[in-house]
Amino acid sequence: MMAKLYTRSGDSGTTGLLGPDRVSKDDPRVEAMGAVDELNAVIGLAAVAQTNKRVRDTLRTIQDDLFTVGAELAMVPATEPTKVPRVTPQQVGRLEAAIDAFDVGKITEFILPRGTERIVRLHWARTVARRAERRVVALSRQEPVNPELLKYMNRLSSALYQMAVWVQRRQRRTPEHPSYER
Repeated sequence: MMAKLYTRSGDSGTTGLLGPDRVSKDDPRVEAMGAVDELNAVIGLAAVAQTNKRVRDTLRTIQDDLFTVGAELAMVPATEPTKVPRVTPQQVGRLEAAIDAFDVGKITEFILPRGTERIVRLHWARTVARRAERRVVALSRQEPVNPELLKYMNRLSSALYQMAVWVQRRQRRTPEHPSYER
């Protein structure tokens, strides 16, 4: 027997959080959760396009972290914090280490989001990350948000940008492979 994927509980325009509360589907918390969910999917698209294992692995680690971000955002503020994973300083530090690992030196020109599909997907993920960060910041103006979560979201678009430039700079053009990445 197939499980039903609909509950009808959201037909009135509300949705459940982790806990007993229901909120409007356009609540800032739900907006932030949805933006992070979309970001995770776009990062998944970026990851499958990558030929460099280090880039792909970093993106998959970010996806795991975003699952924690989403769970924390879904938590009713009054919920006991130990019941839901929270973004930690270690996750922020890991993201900062990734930014450092994909060092491209000083960038003195504007980098356009073009080139190969793997580059453009990283830039797309960067723009979605910025929107998700804006939604989390909007939520933080109405209710408390873990400061580490805010730091993580702030670092994320930088990490994605750094990876996009790093991949782009490793493109090698030859007559046989006009968009070959080493």
